[in-house]
Amino acid sequence: MLLAYLLARAGIPVTLLESQKDFDRDFRGDSLHPWTLELFDELGLADELLELPHFPARFFRLHTPSGTLTTTDYSKVRSRFPYVALMPQAQFLDFLARKAAELPNFTLRLDAKVTGLVLDGDVVAGVRLADGEELRAPLVVGADGRFSRMRRLADLPARSLGAQTDILWFTLPRLPSDPPEADVDLYFGAHHYVGLLGRPAEWQVGYSLPKGGYPELRETGVEPIRAFLREHVGWLADRADRLTDLAQTTLLSVDISRVERWYRPGLLLIGDAAHVISPVGGNGILMALQDAVAAANRLVPGLRRVNVQAENMQGENVQGENVQAGNVRGAHVRESDLRAVQEDRQAAIETVQAQQVRTEQRVAKARESGKPIGPPGFLRWITAVPGVRGRSARANAYGPNPPSLDPAVLLDPVR
Repeated sequence: MLLAYLLARAGIPVTLLESQKDFDRDFRGDSLHPWTLELFDELGLADELLELPHFPARFFRLHTPSGTLTTTDYSKVRSRFPYVALMPQAQFLDFLARKAAELPNFTLRLDAKVTGLVLDGDVVAGVRLADGEELRAPLVVGADGRFSRMRRLADLPARSLGAQTDILWFTLPRLPSDPPEADVDLYFGAHHYVGLLGRPAEWQVGYSLPKGGYPELRETGVEPIRAFLREHVGWLADRADRLTDLAQTTLLSVDISRVERWYRPGLLLIGDAAHVISPVGGNGILMALQDAVAAANRLVPGLRRVNVQAENMQGENVQGENVQAGNVRGAHVRESDLRAVQEDRQAAIETVQAQQVRTEQRVAKARESGKPIGPPGFLRWITAVPGVRGRSARANAYGPNPPSLDPAVLLDPVR
């Protein structure tokens, strides 16, 4: 959605295909980091975005049987937005879709499921929809998430890096008396942990399981989850009994994986379609949006060249077909531009995924040894060192090697 908005704002005709009829479904990521809010401020959209219901999370805390650790303090970030805005992702997508719809070059098509690629030789030249319609374009971008159909159609397999955990998600009501700073917290027990994300009227709760552990939980039902909440998240104990059936939950099979090559001629993968980020650290949305900015920086000049070429040929007859702007047979974004997008983002993604793999391995090792799966003991004294919480916040607020939007992207195209 962000890439489509940036392309349209740069004067590039873009059609965004969404397989569902709307965005009203339960996404698992609601975190808008300071980098994201600063980007939207640069685009002139931040104030309007933040008029929507959200919670500014200013701390990241770990609760263990031996005490609470505050590892991250976003108030130390030098930004107009020294917090993580927790906003339902469907609400965020609707907002950005509305802003994109104000641009003459943007088209959103809902209930448009892609079932195949249109090829000119080895070059992806468009997509085929479920109803048989073909849409041609000088570039196809697959941004369809961790179970990407575009990745499969393009024959660009992802390699798993070794996730060891699954997460069972459910919601509980939020009350005015709840702790005001609990918006992004982890609660550790001996063999499980619970993550909380605050929403305007509810808590999104994630209960950890060992990888493949759901069948065992299905035998016991929800009582172990309720018992964990009563013991380790006491202020939610009065609502634990509202979870009565596993039908109220959604299983997220955690994955950490990466495609070796994010592109082929005429097609680019970004976000979880190219590299699946686990919930650890809550930065999946941040990585995806940074992909979009890096892609816009690299793609806009090439797409402008293609569109100028198309406009020059518009009205001519090429092999018996009328040519429309942006739809010239054989015209596509250069493969070197697609390669550059991956090169710009590769190091950051590898860094984040390596951190997540280390966390997964530590948790799995603790489970196997029967030890508590909480944070390593040295965190207690490290987080007491002045400045550590601020450095942790800055690292999480921006991620490694964050891209900046090239101002030239938003200039009117040179004809």
